[in-house]
Amino acid sequence: MDVSQYLEVFIEEAKEHLQALNEHLLILEKEPENENTINEIFRAAHSLKGMAGTMGYKRMQKLTHDMENVFQEIRSGKMKVRPELTDCLFEGLDALQEYVDNIINTQDEGTNDNQPLIDTLAHELEVGLKGDAAAAAPAPEVKAETAPAPEPAAAPKASSVVYADHEKMAIKEAAAQGLTTYEIHVDLQESCLLKAARAYLVFKAVEEFGEIIKSVPDAQMIEDEKFDLSFVVCVLSKATPEDLRKRVLNVSEVKEVTVEKVTFDNVQVAETAETEKKEEEKKPVPQAPTASAAATASTQKPAGQTTQKKAVVNRSVRVDIEKLDDLMNLVSELIIAKNGLASISPDDYAGKEKRSAFNEQIEYLERITGNIHQSVMKVRMVPIESVVNRFPRMIRDLSKKLDKPMELYMSGEETELDRTVIDEIGDPLMHILRNSADHGLESAEVRKSLGKPEVGSIFLNAYQEGNSVVIECSDDGGGINTEKVKAKAIEKGTITEEQAETMTEKDFIDLLFKPSFSTADKISDVSGRGVGLDVVKSKIESLSGTVECRTALGQGTTFTIRLPLTLAIIQSLMVIIGDEKYAIPLGSIDTIEDIPIEEIKKVEKKEVVNLRGSVIPLVRMADILEVPVKKPEKNTVTMVVVAKGEKKAGLIVDDLIGQLEIVIKSIGKYINNSKIISGATVLGDGEIALILDANALV
Repeated sequence: MDVSQYLEVFIEEAKEHLQALNEHLLILEKEPENENTINEIFRAAHSLKGMAGTMGYKRMQKLTHDMENVFQEIRSGKMKVRPELTDCLFEGLDALQEYVDNIINTQDEGTNDNQPLIDTLAHELEVGLKGDAAAAAPAPEVKAETAPAPEPAAAPKASSVVYADHEKMAIKEAAAQGLTTYEIHVDLQESCLLKAARAYLVFKAVEEFGEIIKSVPDAQMIEDEKFDLSFVVCVLSKATPEDLRKRVLNVSEVKEVTVEKVTFDNVQVAETAETEKKEEEKKPVPQAPTASAAATASTQKPAGQTTQKKAVVNRSVRVDIEKLDDLMNLVSELIIAKNGLASISPDDYAGKEKRSAFNEQIEYLERITGNIHQSVMKVRMVPIESVVNRFPRMIRDLSKKLDKPMELYMSGEETELDRTVIDEIGDPLMHILRNSADHGLESAEVRKSLGKPEVGSIFLNAYQEGNSVVIECSDDGGGINTEKVKAKAIEKGTITEEQAETMTEKDFIDLLFKPSFSTADKISDVSGRGVGLDVVKSKIESLSGTVECRTALGQGTTFTIRLPLTLAIIQSLMVIIGDEKYAIPLGSIDTIEDIPIEEIKKVEKKEVVNLRGSVIPLVRMADILEVPVKKPEKNTVTMVVVAKGEKKAGLIVDDLIGQLEIVIKSIGKYINNSKIISGATVLGDGEIALILDANALV
């Protein structure tokens, strides 16, 4: 039976059942007698077992069956829920998740039988059924029979990097110009959460020293996270190997860096198809292999591996049928409007009544397209619950690992976000919560001595505010010691003592979002306060959002993330700069002002303006975008004030066009565009307008 056509459905439903098992097991741990929870757990386990068996995943089916046996005995009242049992069951859920992850990547469940875990489950079952006598017997020792976690692939050696002809010629020409070619082999830490973002920071660090000519794997695969924990960057540079190594090691979560020199003579060159053809013509015609040999060659695969094709997941959205009905009705109205317009002949436009009918049809069409936009937006929206529902289990595990009693309180899980945003927001939120658990909350002893409840509290709250969704992550821990941040920043050379004198508390907190900046004396494998916040910030800003931090020493810390409801369609202000039209997202705009030229002052050779008591730096967009500067015809300039959190900047533009709803189009990978351009849109007359990223400009 070919079950590959059901693979996507299996993966989606398996993930749902595993999430349900995690949630209900957390409840059962606190309420061992909750019958409804026990019944829900049994149903989810039974469904998962049947699905795995149907798909032919025998190892997954076996483990789920053994866990189901335990749930059945709990359900029948023959055994009680004990802490040791719940720990074992959670390990079982992690093992099932590992099977699902393998299936997502290779369509195969892998070769790990998890026999030691199955033996432990059997022991716990025996203890539960026989009582104290069995509990006295030691649990079976977990041998090293468990299939070891795959080691991160070692970075390729110099000889394994294959260069194209033009790349080899670039190496030769660089040598003639006094540049050295280096292969930088980078290994990331096993605990690294956002591999692609870390690799991006490594690329940015290397680009400071020279020109990158190649990476292994290529840039697109790295961006898509289709690599293990290692990659190679090939760069032409005048720097020393040690300078390159130190700079890359400054990037957080980089485990090891090796820099190797490459010369024109010791690189492998990829043969072109033409070269291979000529070589093939020189070879004698080989004897045809026997049928059996050919069959063996074509079918032989490593044991336990069926294919390397990766299943497509997270591409679906479950939609309420009423939303689809609304959308269908609107499409029907759109067809009626189209027919109405088609019935009006161009020759009739001259008549007053026909023009009036035409204008009415246009207004009708505008109303329908607006409603369709709203309807499609609703179809794309997904409750944030699908992201945050895995965090209670994570906090439970961290509480045990760190030996700190803590509770996670969540609210606003029903708040909806665009699916494209939902898919990206999980890892940054996880990073912030792990920071709160590890370095935000104090130990139970310290909290008791301070008069705080021994159980620490972490809060995750989501709500809609205008056209944005706000997510707040806070804790009632010790807060951030800004004096310690100040001392560490001066020590590392991030700021000078003179700069520190004029900085506010918020300025010091903002330093935590700098790459490689941390105040932690010892970085644990869980997190370090500040470690990873640069990646969190870059990920949030790539979603056109902002992240801010507020803290009170001894009382706690709050991270506030603000995200747009959707990334597809936005309200924007259209402006003219030089001879070109640009769009500025309306959500980023604070105010629009006409500023007399004489009010523009200079502070440290930079232009600023005093706007109602606030000093705002000016950005002359014509200079930034390198477009011809128009001479002002009046003695004022138009300033669009944009905000990023509490920071503001005044963008000097030549003229305003007005507000417009635009559809964002990605520029794609073909243009190495500046960060200040977040995309493009097609205007009504077919003209292209670039969209300015206010975050990057500020």
